[in-house]
Amino acid sequence: MTRPGHEDWPCLSPRGEGCVLQVSVVPNARRTAIDGMHDGAVRVRLAAPPIEGRANEALVAWIAKSLGVPRRTVALLRGDTSRRKQLMLDHPAQDVRAWLERVIADRSGPGAAP
Repeated sequence: MTRPGHEDWPCLSPRGEGCVLQVSVVPNARRTAIDGMHDGAVRVRLAAPPIEGRANEALVAWIAKSLGVPRRTVALLRGDTSRRKQLMLDHPAQDVRAWLERVIADRSGPGAAP
């Protein structure tokens, strides 16, 4: 059964009390930021190299900080060595959906095309 609003964000799947977020990572960026959606995942540009887990750690830390949740509530489920990752968030899906709407809208800015 699909929850209302879930179809708007195919990158987000409720799981228990939390949710799973699909992320597509672009390492070695100038700064860490959301770069929209890509193939059903949130694209995040990371200012970290994909060496010795640094990009994974930077991603988890940045997502936690951006969401305003403790670091321990965000965990890498899959994609340790891949650009495509799954994160388990011990946070309600509706709050993560609101965060996605906010950060994607901030990225787009007023008058930008959807």
